[in-house]
Amino acid sequence: MADTTTMREVGAVPAMRISVAVITYNWPAALELVLRALAAQTELPYEVIVTDDGSQPATRELLERIAQDYPVRLVHLWQPDDGARMSRARNRAIAAAQGDYIILLDGDMVAERHFIADHRLFARRGCFAQGSRVLTNEDLARRMLEHGVLMPGFFSRGIDRRRHTLHMRVMAYWYAKPSTKRRGIKSCNMGFWRDDLLRINGFNEAMTGWGREDTELAARAFHAGLFRCDLRFSALATHLYHRTRKHVVDNPNDLIVDDTRARQLIRCEHGLDQHLAEFTTAPADLRSVQRTVQRTLA
Repeated sequence: MADTTTMREVGAVPAMRISVAVITYNWPAALELVLRALAAQTELPYEVIVTDDGSQPATRELLERIAQDYPVRLVHLWQPDDGARMSRARNRAIAAAQGDYIILLDGDMVAERHFIADHRLFARRGCFAQGSRVLTNEDLARRMLEHGVLMPGFFSRGIDRRRHTLHMRVMAYWYAKPSTKRRGIKSCNMGFWRDDLLRINGFNEAMTGWGREDTELAARAFHAGLFRCDLRFSALATHLYHRTRKHVVDNPNDLIVDDTRARQLIRCEHGLDQHLAEFTTAPADLRSVQRTVQRTLA
């Protein structure tokens, strides 16, 4: 597939509702910073869905506290801790989403204040958006958490990929050319039209444990005729340091990726569709739940 499609050919689209699906697991301090950053955006999303892969009660307690003054619809989806089931957690968020466009964000990714506005600006029919991230070292992550810092500067100590601190929309347009490039796929900062995710049946839940579920999803998106739009100098976010499991040896998920590519699959068998019935009725907004609780206690 040639990488020659232009932004004009793909075509910009008018305003739409944006849902942010934040995946988390047992790191409420990081999640609080992520949620505060989303609440401080120049343009707010329609809703934030925290999809929880089996955290202890501290995460729910955090969300109940934040919900009391949160500016947008806030949803908490929890599933039992049965090993790393990121695909299932993200699929449940996609199924529950009320928005037209879904931004996938990890629970340790702190968004710069133009993050939502940038994703909206570069949302294009026929494309999914692949964002980037600033990497912090352990000391900077600790300082951000302790002091509520939402975005390091270009000259901050303790960062890698320093260029990703620069918000420059003129440059962003240059990079945001649709392609089918495979390198650098990462679901910590991605944007999809919800109906495209429904068409390819979301993440493949046959993939458990660490990694590669985003690569497999992107492969099926390419097979379905979607292009990738890279977000550089826009939709910025800072990845808080934690120990990585990136270098897993003999990852069984690699075999699933290889099979998907060999058979040119578009839909996965165990995916999003099995969760749609659960969310025929939209899940509760924690803000409404907390107001009800407060009235009861008053």
